[in-house]
Amino acid sequence: MASNADRTLPAGSLGTLLLFLRSEAAGGVVLIVSAIVAMIWANVDYHSYHAAIETPWLANIKILDAHHAVNDGLMAVFFLLVGLEIRREMMDGELSSLTRIAAPAFAAIGGTVVPALLFVALNYGDRLAMRGWAIPMATDIAFSLAVLQVVGSRVPAGLKIFLTALAIIDDIAAIGVIAIFYSDAINVLAAGGAVVSIAVLFGLTRAGVRTLWPYLLGGAVLWAFVAGSGVHATLAGVVLAFLVPMRARGDEVQSPGIRLEHALTGVVAWVVLPLFGLTNAGLPLNDLPAGAFASPVFLGIAAGLFIGKQAGIYGVTRIAAALGVARLPEGLTWRQVYGVAILCGIGFTMSLFVAELAFYGYPVHGEAKLAVFVGSLLSALVGLAVLASAPATRDDAGTAAPEMRPG
Repeated sequence: MASNADRTLPAGSLGTLLLFLRSEAAGGVVLIVSAIVAMIWANVDYHSYHAAIETPWLANIKILDAHHAVNDGLMAVFFLLVGLEIRREMMDGELSSLTRIAAPAFAAIGGTVVPALLFVALNYGDRLAMRGWAIPMATDIAFSLAVLQVVGSRVPAGLKIFLTALAIIDDIAAIGVIAIFYSDAINVLAAGGAVVSIAVLFGLTRAGVRTLWPYLLGGAVLWAFVAGSGVHATLAGVVLAFLVPMRARGDEVQSPGIRLEHALTGVVAWVVLPLFGLTNAGLPLNDLPAGAFASPVFLGIAAGLFIGKQAGIYGVTRIAAALGVARLPEGLTWRQVYGVAILCGIGFTMSLFVAELAFYGYPVHGEAKLAVFVGSLLSALVGLAVLASAPATRDDAGTAAPEMRPG
């Protein structure tokens, strides 16, 4: 557990970032455990599992069952934390300058575009299957950092920072995809209410309000309007994150945004993500069709995560290095970068979330979830093996790894 001193380090400092990494890694372990519990439960007694997550709590109101309450409600808290982390890194951290952002940005571009193209190539012409093109784009920060922690002292801090920045940019892309491609027809009245809510929250910021409860109350109202507008409700969390003040003022030790980020980190790691894993990872294997492992949807997602991610991230990063437009943090080797590229194929949380948006209620839903599990597991095991065998300070040829400098 972090000391009070740890928690009051200035935003953007290495100490604060490493504190965040430790929390994410710990939460990743709990997420893994919850997913395993869900898988066992669904295969031992699927009837009770399905009843527990799908039965409405009150009068058949869909949002009042565990599955929708977590995916539409609690995941808004997850996206709020993601948004706060993105803002902090844009202001004072690894996304605050072109020099710092270049390498993870190029890597993220490759890691989102190539998996999506691979999925499209394997599923082109199937209108239903094409709904899942974005599933292999995502990287699960908590899961990948938890695996990275297993390597221990062999992993330099710069590699963790590179992975975190890459995954955050990945998240930005995933948020945009969800907003544009996985929203329903717009309800103009509710959308208007959302715009008014945003204006009120912006007014609080301009008025210098520094207490958090007005922002949280306004955020809850914003969530309700967004949920009714046809845009996915979780995006309200991202919008709120960009309206809470992030700069400390006067004698404040921490800004309201940083205080909120610290408060949410444990809630997301130990409550939201485990509940997400429990309500989304249950997959009755006996119900899968005989050819599930060979279906284009399965192959597109699994190959996108395991092959597309590493090819896109590593390949584009090396091209950026060759062109002299980006450089890695000092001391990293190409094999370490390749190992992280493989780990980024762990798409678990975000990939499952997009799979729910794309295929919930469709016959290929189970195949999509199975593909996320298989692709993520392969990426974790192979990535761990590559990183465990990588020299700590030298590249594959036994010479110091070349720095990639901007032109």
